[in-house]
Amino acid sequence: MNNRLRWLCRRGSLELDIILTRYLNQRYESAIESEKKLFEELLALEDSDLQHYFIAQEVPEDPVLAQLVHTIRSIGPDSA
Repeated sequence: MNNRLRWLCRRGSLELDIILTRYLNQRYESAIESEKKLFEELLALEDSDLQHYFIAQEVPEDPVLAQLVHTIRSIGPDSA
């Protein structure tokens, strides 16, 4: 697992930490390269933007980013 990405998933709120790390643990490795790149771009956004997308359930204007946000929201807790 990429330690740099794991570090970038650590945000200013526990809720964001959990949501982003869950995607990293459950989906990132099997994602296609374009989705991986988009996830890294998502991690470059400000915490306030991420909170709007994941906590307030707002939808990004960019349809590709909106699809990734939807994918991340749909991932449930680890089954392990």
